[in-house]
Amino acid sequence: MADTKREIERKYESDDSGLPDLTGVAGVAHVLDKGTTELDATYHDTSDLRLAAARITLRRRKGGKDAGWHLKLPVAPGVRDEIHAPLADTVPGELAALTRSRVREGQLVPVIRLRTTRDVRNLVDAHGRLLAEVSVDRVHAERLFGGEGTAQWTEIEVELADGGDPAFLDKVDKRLRKAGVRPSGSPSKLARALAETKGGQPHPAPAPGTPTTAGDHVLAYVRAQRDAVVALDPAVRLGTEEGVHDMRVATRRLRSTFRTFGKVLDRKITDPVAAELKWLAGELGLGRDLEVLAERLTGALTDVPPALVSGPVHDRLRAWADAGERGSRHRLLGVLDSRRYLDLLDTLDALVADPPLLKAAAKNPEKVLAKAVRKDFDKLTGLIETAMAEPPGHDRDLGLHEARKKSKRTRYAAEAARPALGGPAKSLVKGMKSLQSRLGEHQDSVMARETLRELSAVAHAAGESAFTYGLLYGREEQRAAAVEAGLPHAWKKTRKAAHV
Repeated sequence: MADTKREIERKYESDDSGLPDLTGVAGVAHVLDKGTTELDATYHDTSDLRLAAARITLRRRKGGKDAGWHLKLPVAPGVRDEIHAPLADTVPGELAALTRSRVREGQLVPVIRLRTTRDVRNLVDAHGRLLAEVSVDRVHAERLFGGEGTAQWTEIEVELADGGDPAFLDKVDKRLRKAGVRPSGSPSKLARALAETKGGQPHPAPAPGTPTTAGDHVLAYVRAQRDAVVALDPAVRLGTEEGVHDMRVATRRLRSTFRTFGKVLDRKITDPVAAELKWLAGELGLGRDLEVLAERLTGALTDVPPALVSGPVHDRLRAWADAGERGSRHRLLGVLDSRRYLDLLDTLDALVADPPLLKAAAKNPEKVLAKAVRKDFDKLTGLIETAMAEPPGHDRDLGLHEARKKSKRTRYAAEAARPALGGPAKSLVKGMKSLQSRLGEHQDSVMARETLRELSAVAHAAGESAFTYGLLYGREEQRAAAVEAGLPHAWKKTRKAAHV
């Protein structure tokens, strides 16, 4: 099983003069010599360096305290998540899966070999607690695929200790700069090796110019959401917090954009893509919706006085959540490994590379985008007014749920149009976000009540008291009623602030 850790480090150029004295860094009591280690790492990538283009590194390393396979995923500048797997002759399946959204049907091959002599120092405080590991690395790089040649350099690497304060790296940075050491121009050893040996280098897609047409603005938004889906794939596989939610939102944004801006992108082409995105969003939602609902019901049960908890309610609720989570997790991993999912990623790439632009795509963005956003907002207005005209109950619940979905689409449309429309679009995004939250609370209550009815029936059939489920049901009814009571006033404020 692979292990994951957050790596926070900084790299510096070195002229082989060694490591400056770091005992003067605030908080450092001792600089401990940990000796020299020989490292031998082989980096793997596709023949066209797709991983390197995304600043992802995959290596097999011998030597040192953490020999094995390492996959490093970028989080922020100087911050990466490192996933470690035991040493093996071939790429471990779990690491290969984490690169699948980039590699697709490509093959991973050795591209660079780095042999490093690492001279290590530990920076510790007065209590002997590790603050950071500093190493002077003398690197020899050899090109293995897609070129030839070698390169040598020396660099200084400062890695923050697990759980350390990133601000400590600023103190070390200040001391190194005073000694004449400067930050490295390369984000990683692999990037430098690729640049300094003869052969191909990663070629990320060129950054588009400043959007000038309606099509430019819509495609910029589509491209950003496509990139998010691909980049979030490893997070979903690892089960990281919000990974599933964020990918699901990206699929929704894409679908909404295709529908809202049907005058810009040809829906004969985008509708089949939207259908596949809807499938993916549905698969992502199975576990996510269950997770949100379980948190809501567990929190509500915590607020119930013990004297009013009748029967094994906690155990039944936990068993229900655990069973659903196990099943949905297994299913989702199967989806991400499916041919259908990989085909969808390829289709999105093709759509961005050769977009099905219509005549309106070349027109003034302010006029075209504003008209599309206004159309969504007008539909939302009709849905809310129709829903609130219904008496409390199923039809109103269903109507408000449809309004919630339309509020999301209107929000995403305003997000796409914001660079062109400025302040009015920004205000609309804010208003739709607030409305979406309010209507989301209502829909969560609807779903919670449906689940409570089901759990109550199961408990009753097992000879258990259904009292507590009824109590929770009543409280959920009150929460929904409060949303409905405040909605007319909230909607009035939203319309006034939206300037649509």
